[in-house]
Amino acid sequence: MKVNARKVVLETLNEIDNNKFTNKLIQEIQKREDIESRDMGFISKIVYGVVENRMYLDYVVRKFSSIRLKKIEPEILNILRMSAYQIIYLTKVPNSAVVDEAVKLTKKVNKRHSGFVNGILRNMIRNLETVELPKADNERLSIQYSHPLWMVDRWLAVYGLSFTEDLLKANNETPHLVLRTNTLLINREDLMTKLKSSGLECKKSDIVEEGIIITSLGSLSIDQIPEFGLGYFTIQDESSMMVSRILDPKAGEYILDLCAAPGGKTTHISQLMENKGQVYACDITEKKLDLVKENIKRLKLNNIRLFENDATVFNESFVDKFDKVLVDAPCSGLGIIRRKPDIKYQKTEADILALNDIQMTILDQASKYIKQGGVLVYSTCTIEPSENRLMVEAFLKSHTDFEILPINEDKDLQLYPNVDETDGFYCCKLLRK
Repeated sequence: MKVNARKVVLETLNEIDNNKFTNKLIQEIQKREDIESRDMGFISKIVYGVVENRMYLDYVVRKFSSIRLKKIEPEILNILRMSAYQIIYLTKVPNSAVVDEAVKLTKKVNKRHSGFVNGILRNMIRNLETVELPKADNERLSIQYSHPLWMVDRWLAVYGLSFTEDLLKANNETPHLVLRTNTLLINREDLMTKLKSSGLECKKSDIVEEGIIITSLGSLSIDQIPEFGLGYFTIQDESSMMVSRILDPKAGEYILDLCAAPGGKTTHISQLMENKGQVYACDITEKKLDLVKENIKRLKLNNIRLFENDATVFNESFVDKFDKVLVDAPCSGLGIIRRKPDIKYQKTEADILALNDIQMTILDQASKYIKQGGVLVYSTCTIEPSENRLMVEAFLKSHTDFEILPINEDKDLQLYPNVDETDGFYCCKLLRK
């Protein structure tokens, strides 16, 4: 029996309200055999669209509702959000059909609210152009691009109005899927040929030589492709690949990845070492390490050892042991909002302050594990200065035996979605003198 795609969208949005991650839920839906590829595309577009634009959608609904949003039943509010998204952002489905489908769905959820939903949506269609955004720049940007006000204020203070607006806009765009070729098993050109024969559209990354940008998956999900099971590639953004390249691991070295899960950088380090030498991959729980183990097995790597280890706690057995140490620190994730839009609503300013303490503690412990003349690379997937450049500056003040090694003639690397068309990533390379 054909699945009701709108009902799946509603169920997914309800799950997200219960603090489930959008990307995880979409991955689960993709594995369902009862959903056709066309419906999957619709479901994914609407779910992501609603989450990315939720604050603006709520703002519009509020303009046409006689009932406060907090008083509207959560399921009914999600029906209004998904319908408003289609009316405002999509053109393929006529507005009248959007309203009819919303009313049908409402009747299945709670019949007595069908007139309420019908009235709001028809009023919205007639009067959408009358909706005005707040006059103040920070409030306008917050509503228009659905980012919390505290986040907008922080970025305005650092980056200014024009850059911040470009950044917010980029955060709401759908990023391409990026693959890292497992060059131990296949070269990039041969892998691209195989991917194209499976119906994918792809192009070479201009940033990293192992990277392949997928411009269209067709009707497939990435784990259905034979080359995935064969270990010929793994999913990893270009910015993340650059971290391992900056670490510059060599065959025969001893390297520590102190915060390894889910294993993208760990396996890339091993790959760049040509499976020679030793990579110690650590994380805080066995469950996290299981993710690394899955990737190691699929990519057929054999020079990685796994350790359950709390990076904030001193490990005497690691002292002065490693040629290079990677600290891909726990962070706010404000550089990957375009991939995980839930971050916008789940993080607070207090979270950043708490993370700063953790990051400094991990850096302090990591500094003890590097041989003299060895290298420490610090990276995050955020654009927040206090987690990045300011963190490194504070570290150097209390660790005078370290100095910065320039990256491409700059003292560090900060990537932005709106500038570099990658995830927002930070990386700094430090030498223990």
